[in-house]
Amino acid sequence: MKRRHLLTATAALAGTVPAWAQPAGTLTLPGMDLHDPFIVTDTASQTYWLFTKNHGDFTGRQAIGVMAYRSRDLKHWSKPELVFQLPADTWAVEGCWAPEVHRWRNKWYLFVTVHNERLPLADPSPVPGQKTYRRSTVLAVADTLGGPFTLVRGGEPVVDKSLMTLDGTLHLDRAGKPWMVYAHEWLQLRVGAFAAVPLDDELRAVGPPRELFRGNASPAAKPQQGQGIIVTDGPQLYRTTDGSLHMLWSSWGDDGYFQTVSRSPSGELFGPWEHGPVWLAKGSGHGMLFRTLDERWMLVVHRPFKNARGKLYDVRELASGFELVRQRVELDLDAAPLGPQG
Repeated sequence: MKRRHLLTATAALAGTVPAWAQPAGTLTLPGMDLHDPFIVTDTASQTYWLFTKNHGDFTGRQAIGVMAYRSRDLKHWSKPELVFQLPADTWAVEGCWAPEVHRWRNKWYLFVTVHNERLPLADPSPVPGQKTYRRSTVLAVADTLGGPFTLVRGGEPVVDKSLMTLDGTLHLDRAGKPWMVYAHEWLQLRVGAFAAVPLDDELRAVGPPRELFRGNASPAAKPQQGQGIIVTDGPQLYRTTDGSLHMLWSSWGDDGYFQTVSRSPSGELFGPWEHGPVWLAKGSGHGMLFRTLDERWMLVVHRPFKNARGKLYDVRELASGFELVRQRVELDLDAAPLGPQG
């Protein structure tokens, strides 16, 4: 405790107070280092929860895990709290990327990507100079949004451990059956893909995964590093009033990391899929849509790719898709806004 007080006083004299020393509700998005943001709107408490990988300088706890900020207005955010810590006795030792929290059967489930480079896979990477190793989405569960979340099935990956996977998300089909949609890593395929695996009521895989599409199906995704690499990241699925299914996802193109949307007119996970243009570029990506407390759609993305900050956009739902309306610079305080500003 003495060390924390000393650090706080020292930082204050320097004009920068660590995030964990800030009073609740005083942080804003420009001061919140975050990657792969995921927002849950809790109507019961009238609170937004923003989940991202833990940063010890923000929570005061040096742990591989997930932290959560809270806000009432999307502008002023609380000091983040550690809601999940990767246990020392599990197979994974790094990651906690792309945390998502979903309500399922009266519990909150955390989907999070972890890995261990010291556990190589049998199949070598098709990309020269790269290697394959264990990387998977695992689940954790809690009774409340604030956790603490505990690993499900001891951290057993949802899909086979021989597959290099990441960014798993929960999707309910028209019959209400759960699926996990995820990215199949370019390190293992060269051209990354999206796939889905059926789940039972315990969110355990009950069938083989099936591929949805590969990243080169989108004309916006461009080969990287002169090696034909196509990145696929961050799938998020939404259905519009015409019954069609829409996937937000990210890749790399002519203008860096970007956000795009693909559409399945049939409304089925396995398409066929149509691929739209770049939605946001210049390092924008890994976004998700959420409903505000007053029932409007908003998009949150991070930008730039490194030293990322959260950016907020109003989104309009059309019968057959989604339309960006404007960046909410009065909320995210972005000094260099991008996209519609009307």
